[in-house]
Amino acid sequence: MIIGTTKELKNHEYRVGLTPDNVMAYVSHGHTVLVEKNAGAGAGFEDSDYVSAGAQIIDSAAEVFAKADMIVKVKELEECEYDLVREGQILYTYLHLASNEKLAKALMDKKVKAVAFETITDAAGNLPCLRPMSQIAGRLSIQQGAKYLEKKYGGRGILLGGVPGVERGKIVIIGGGVAGTYAAKAAVGIDAQVTLLDINPNRLAYLEDIFGASVTTLYSTEANIRKALSEADVVIGSVLIPGASTPKLVRREHLKLMKKGAVIVDIAIDQGGCCESSHVTVHDDPTFIEEGIVHYCVGNMPGAVPHTSTIALANATIRYGLSIADNGLEKAVELDAGLKNGVNIYNGKCVNKNVAESLGLELSSM
Repeated sequence: MIIGTTKELKNHEYRVGLTPDNVMAYVSHGHTVLVEKNAGAGAGFEDSDYVSAGAQIIDSAAEVFAKADMIVKVKELEECEYDLVREGQILYTYLHLASNEKLAKALMDKKVKAVAFETITDAAGNLPCLRPMSQIAGRLSIQQGAKYLEKKYGGRGILLGGVPGVERGKIVIIGGGVAGTYAAKAAVGIDAQVTLLDINPNRLAYLEDIFGASVTTLYSTEANIRKALSEADVVIGSVLIPGASTPKLVRREHLKLMKKGAVIVDIAIDQGGCCESSHVTVHDDPTFIEEGIVHYCVGNMPGAVPHTSTIALANATIRYGLSIADNGLEKAVELDAGLKNGVNIYNGKCVNKNVAESLGLELSSM
């Protein structure tokens, strides 16, 4: 199979779909790898690194798309890339189609075989290709929350860790999954007061075992959400329903309960966000203020640390990519039901239940 990767076009997205180590793995399995010129430079990988690993350097993205049987990316296609894909081509990347109907329909029209990192599952039902980015986004959310809490950005002017004789800042984390857990780890590490809400009692018990008295766990009810928001300096939204639109747990009316200058970091923005007032922002202009509340809603948070996040993502995705390349997509999903869950669009049809329900599309079988 011919595998291709291109330079990401999303605002300040420096990650790349393949590392030189990935290239070496594909080549060792007998495949050809095409890499667009300078595709990995932002993540710290030079063209010479790819050549040494066995890749061919191609001058343009259009040529890579034209020649490759499978395109491995990081982020979803930008509109200018829609015409580059073709019928039968495999697209292996993050898609987040529940919040991007236009892309979903474009992939259906083009009859692309679209495999989404974020809906691939393992034997335990976890999301192995989403996990490393959730870990990074969780840690980054506390960094960004602390930064935009500074007065010059419209924040309250609170130091989250406090100092002797001054109360520490309060962080509220809504959602105790991977991103929420890593946000809690980072928050505990800076000595903030941390409250974490989730609807799964078993998950709350697990998190309490991990963090002990460092984190207050609450069952996520409307009353508990309202109380927590009213006390928060930073709110981390880390709710996830794989492949589906995120429920709006923080509504506009809730903003009036919050302290002026508090910060919301909506990690879930790729899937539509868990705050009703959220909309996607970019690294160039990452925040906006509504009802006196600073919102940070960057859709590609891990892109800010591309070297770390590219390697972490590549480590998680290469296993499935090799299976697709070695066996073809159809045989690969027969061998791995979890990989089949990653197929969102196939031959013009939507084949993922949550995506179909979120977009009001007819669900088809692969």
